[in-house]
Amino acid sequence: MITPVFSSRWTRALAAWGDHAVRIVPASWSEPELDDWVAAVQRAYDDARSRNDDVVLVAHSLGCWAAAAWFAAGGSATAALLVAPPDTQHPTFPSERAGTFQSVAAQPLPCPSLLVASTDDPYCSAERATNFADAWKADCHLVEHAGHLNSASNLGDWPLGRQLLDDLLTPA
Repeated sequence: MITPVFSSRWTRALAAWGDHAVRIVPASWSEPELDDWVAAVQRAYDDARSRNDDVVLVAHSLGCWAAAAWFAAGGSATAALLVAPPDTQHPTFPSERAGTFQSVAAQPLPCPSLLVASTDDPYCSAERATNFADAWKADCHLVEHAGHLNSASNLGDWPLGRQLLDDLLTPA
C-alpha cells in the first residue's frame, strides 16, 4: 500500500484514501508562498514516510510547482502525479497567486511521474503542459475539455484520476 501526499483540497480524493492519505497544510493557502508550501510538502512527506516506505505525491495546480521545488531541493518519492500545473506566466493566471512560484524551473524529476492536463485549462495551454511534462521527464496525459481539473470541472470522484494514478504505480 502506498501513502499518497496530496497538495490540494480534493476532499473527495482524500476521502477515498481514508487514513492512508496525507494532505499538505501550508499556512499560505490564500496567499501562496513557495517556501511555505515546500516546507508543507516536507512535513507531509515525513508523516507519510513514517507510515509507509512508498510515498507518492499527488499535486494539483501550484502544488505541482511546490512538488517540483521540493524534488529540486533533494526530495524523493515513489512517484508523482502532477495535475493541471498552471503556467504562472499565462496572462489569465492571477499574478497574486503566482508570486514566488514563478522562480521554479521545470527540471527532470527523480521518480516516475505523470502530468495530467486539460486541453482547455484557462491557466495553461495544452502545449505548455506538454512542455512542462517534457522538462520534468514525466509522461503526459491530456484530458479533453475539463478546464482546470478542479471542482468547477464537475469531475465528481474523478475515476480517471484514480486509474491514472494506479497505472503510474503499476510496473510495466
